[in-house]
Amino acid sequence: MTERKYSVASIGLRIDGFLYSTLEAAGITLDYDIQDAAPAGDDFETPDVTVKFSGPDVDLLLTNRAELLLALEHVTMEMLRMPSEDHSRISFDANDYRLLRIEELRISAVTAAERVVKTGQAFRFNPMNSRERRVIHLALRNNEAIRSESGGTGPGRHVVVYPAGMASLPDPPYVPEAPRRTLDSPPREPMERSGGRFGDRGRGGGGGRGGDRGGDRRGDRGGGPPRGGRDRGPRR
Repeated sequence: MTERKYSVASIGLRIDGFLYSTLEAAGITLDYDIQDAAPAGDDFETPDVTVKFSGPDVDLLLTNRAELLLALEHVTMEMLRMPSEDHSRISFDANDYRLLRIEELRISAVTAAERVVKTGQAFRFNPMNSRERRVIHLALRNNEAIRSESGGTGPGRHVVVYPAGMASLPDPPYVPEAPRRTLDSPPREPMERSGGRFGDRGRGGGGGRGGDRGGDRRGDRGGGPPRGGRDRGPRR
């Protein structure tokens, strides 16, 4: 367990203000709780502060492998000017996505290790962020038949699993992944496209919280963690 470096007391109000203005501008209706993280039972993730989202638009955060959730987390850390080595100390989550993703990565790591042992060939994962690469490495750390290392640069950074005695292979050239499409994605049109979902929601929503955002709003919490969210009123 690493020593706590951040807390709701030190950064909670800055996160709250940033999320409120960002979500309001995007027209996304969400609630969020900013909490000091409880000690974890394992060391796959050991954040200091967690932000848990709920509300009508929570599914938007989780489409395309939680692309929007992770992007929102990243820009919040940029706003806080956190160094890259501290990025694992803040965790954004919705509908227990983080726990499910960690289990998915752990199973993928074990399956890859079994394949490497069976075939004697290295296995290369798709590019992933530093937090997910760390989960892969931790899942395989006690397997003496294999070894794992990170390769590539920038957005092409990934994990490679080798047989224990195999030398590292050169990294292949990075080819950006094509945009992912989901079942609820609108059909592509050759010439003209309609407005995005964020813009439509922004135009259709009602008013924001108004005066509730003043000092009394936070003071009424009795010292509890900041809580976001908006009552946007009836949709038109």
